[in-house]
Amino acid sequence: MSGEVIRRARGAVAALVLVGLVVAPWVVDDYTSALLARTLALALVGVSVALLTGVAGMPTLGQTAPYAAGAYACAVVGSRVSDVGVVQLVVAAGAGALLAALTVPLVVHARGVIVLMITLAIGELVVVVLGRWRSVTGGTDGLAGVPAVRPFWGLPALASDQGRYLYALVVVATLVGAVLVLLRTRAGLVLRAGRDDEARLRASGHRVAVRLSGAHIAAGAIAGAAGSVLVVAQQYISPADFGFDTSALLLLGVVIGGTASVGGALVGAALVIAVRDWLFGVLPGHAPLVLGALFVTTVYLLPTGVNRARSRLSPTAAPQPDPPTAQERATVGELRR
Repeated sequence: MSGEVIRRARGAVAALVLVGLVVAPWVVDDYTSALLARTLALALVGVSVALLTGVAGMPTLGQTAPYAAGAYACAVVGSRVSDVGVVQLVVAAGAGALLAALTVPLVVHARGVIVLMITLAIGELVVVVLGRWRSVTGGTDGLAGVPAVRPFWGLPALASDQGRYLYALVVVATLVGAVLVLLRTRAGLVLRAGRDDEARLRASGHRVAVRLSGAHIAAGAIAGAAGSVLVVAQQYISPADFGFDTSALLLLGVVIGGTASVGGALVGAALVIAVRDWLFGVLPGHAPLVLGALFVTTVYLLPTGVNRARSRLSPTAAPQPDPPTAQERATVGELRR
């Protein structure tokens, strides 16, 4: 099957999924709409994990840190300053980007498992701070009663789960589209080149650390924006929303979907969250064990995600890579020179 046919098939599937997401609030109950909105928020954090892990080559367990920063910034602004969604979204993205920028010296120059340990420590430290900074965060009790958001000035507040879900869908779709466009630019191609052969990219005169710093800050902004979506969806947050289990689930979702695939990260994160919520009802007390077994199985059988699972399970059916575009060929030629 040619690369053009594959791309068209993927586009058709993506369009069908988007249509299904748009019509979902009219065919499900309010509880399911609220659950889908929270799932969209976590899926957006999964996109930031995929950006760092699969595209930039920096595996992370700490994207819950900018996610939490954005969520609490949004909750504080929504409760005390403005109930306008655009304002809250910008503030949340800025808070996530700021926290990511502050941690750049710790993360960008490390590699491999060391990055995982550093990012995990950052995420856990943020959760501890949130639990103790009671005057701002409400401590372990969290912040409740965040006012309903208005998407723009002059519009009514979103008082229904259906409205909040559609708002979350628009925000997530817009940001995912922006990420996909960015990854097709020269900056995105150079990031992938550094992931594949950092020494060669450095030797060609590119400032690898600067590019990785930019990717880290951009991923922080995306995770911060996801925090704003979470606050809009449930109008309550607490440190429990950002613990290690959330970090592990996000990484599991990205591994399942394919670390280098933004669409795969969305699907994988949504699938894992759905399975978790279902398992908590079916197997109370055993859901973490089942998810852990799923993670180990996935890493062993599908080390590059479901997008390339056949290459592991059936060597004779290994998928052919898509042919490079003209822009990719030009970028590779520049790097070789």
